[in-house]
Parts: sequence; structure tokens; C-alpha cells
Amino acid sequence: MELSSKPHYTSEIVVKPNKGKTTLLQGLRQNKVAYFSFWFLIVIHIAVFIGPFIWTINPEELQQTGALASWSFQHPFGTDDLSRDVLSRMLHGGRVTLIVGLAAMLFSLLIGTFVGACAGFFGKIVESVLMRITEAMMAIPTFFFILVALTVLGTSPLMVIVVIALAGWMEIARVVYGETLKWKQYEFVEAANASGATPIRILTKYIIPQIVPSIIVSGTLTIAAAILTESAISYLGLGIQAPTATWGNMLQNSQQYIWTAPVLGILPGAAITIVVLTYNFLGDGLRDALDPKFVKK
Repeated sequence: MELSSKPHYTSEIVVKPNKGKTTLLQGLRQNKVAYFSFWFLIVIHIAVFIGPFIWTINPEELQQTGALASWSFQHPFGTDDLSRDVLSRMLHGGRVTLIVGLAAMLFSLLIGTFVGACAGFFGKIVESVLMRITEAMMAIPTFFFILVALTVLGTSPLMVIVVIALAGWMEIARVVYGETLKWKQYEFVEAANASGATPIRILTKYIIPQIVPSIIVSGTLTIAAAILTESAISYLGLGIQAPTATWGNMLQNSQQYIWTAPVLGILPGAAITIVVLTYNFLGDGLRDALDPKFVKK
């Protein structure tokens, strides 16, 4: 019998790295607005967290230039009605506002992820109880709930963070609930269940890692809502109180000088608007960049 001189091919499959796979930043580059928002937010956070170490004027110290002083090299944004440096108050106030937004977002993510994952995975009575609680919370007007809670519980920074988080976890819970229902039907989850893995291990190792992209997108939108909410309640006088500066209470203090010193209201108002918009733009970009169906054009 004549042996074939052709090479023998086996059925072995060689898996090569997927060179077409995009990283997060590469995905964001496809959305120029989101990519710009990402770097703009980094600059803003560096400015408010590191800026006070460079611009060392005390935000509560009264300046010799007097009240409502115009712009100068000594005070680039002038002084407010109590002769305090506006630039220093913008930096310190931005730090507080962003910390409140970040902390409220983290608390909301923890609560929403826990409720949504447990409801979607365990089902039955757990699902009915948790999702009915979620729907009941969504039926309550969020802003009025926050106002009543702060009036009763106080307006300390920690309480402001907790109340905003308690009013903002429901949408995250619904997103995580839907994603958990989808992923728990996959074969690798059924295989883990058949192998005797505990429900907690299946949730934390196999399901939650799959819904992290959705959680990240929800987090960026939640922090924007938290910053806007903190600014609104501070503007109404029910948020973080003076002498601690936030962009919201700076806006409140400036309303009576809107014609004589408009910069006192324009600066914090513009900062709130721009930061909230850029977080929303970033969230839209992340939704595309983290989508498994996203294809680089």
C-alpha cells in the first residue's frame, strides 16, 4: 500500500488571541464625546482633589480685598459676599460635591446589586418580596422622599450620602435583576450548580462578573444623578450646611447677587451642569464600549 506523502492534519484546534478585541479606551475612542468626557472628568477630579494643596487660601478666611471684589491675580475669581476667595471655595466645594456623588453611587450600587442579584437568582418568594419593595420605592416621589428624610434625620454629610443612596438604588436593582435572569440560564451556571457549588459562589464567581459592564454604566449615570440631587437639596438649604462649601450651597448663597455679582452663581452652576453632562455622556459611551456586540469601525 502506497503511503500518502501529504501531511497529516489532526483535529486539534489552536486558539489564537483575538486581535480585533477592543479595550475600554479603544472602545471609548469610537465615541469622541464620551472619550473627551472621560479625560475632562479626570482633569476636574485632579483639580478639585489636588488643587487645594496648590491654591492654599483657606476657603473660610476673610480677605483684605473686601466683599464682592472683582477678579485679580490675588483672587482669580474674586471674592464672595463675605470676602472669601471664590476659587478656593470652588475647589473645596467641588471636592465635597464629588465625594458625596461618588459615595452615594457606591452605596446605591451595593444595595441595587444585592437586591437585583438575589431576586433574579433565587426567584420565588425572594423575588416577589424584593421586587415588590423595589417597585414600592419607585412609586414614591424621589425628591420629596429625600427632603422629608433629611428634615427628619438631619443634614450631616453622611446622612446626605445615605439618603441619596436610599433614593437611587431601584433602577440599578432592576438592571441587575434582568441581567441575572438572563445569565443564570447559561450552561456554565447550570454546570456549576450541578457540580455542587453554593448559591453564593455561583452568584459571586459566575453571574455577577458577567453583569459588571451593566453595573459600571449604571454607576456613571447614578453619580450624575447624585451630584445633581445634592446640589438641588443644598440649594434649597436642606443639604450640607455652611461653613462647609459645596457647589449647591454656593449657588444658594449667590442668588441675591445675581445682578451685582453674577459670577458667584455662574461658576458653581456651570460646574454642576458640565460635570453632570459629561458623566451622562461617559455613561452613553461606556454602554457602547462595554457592549459585547460592539464592533470597531
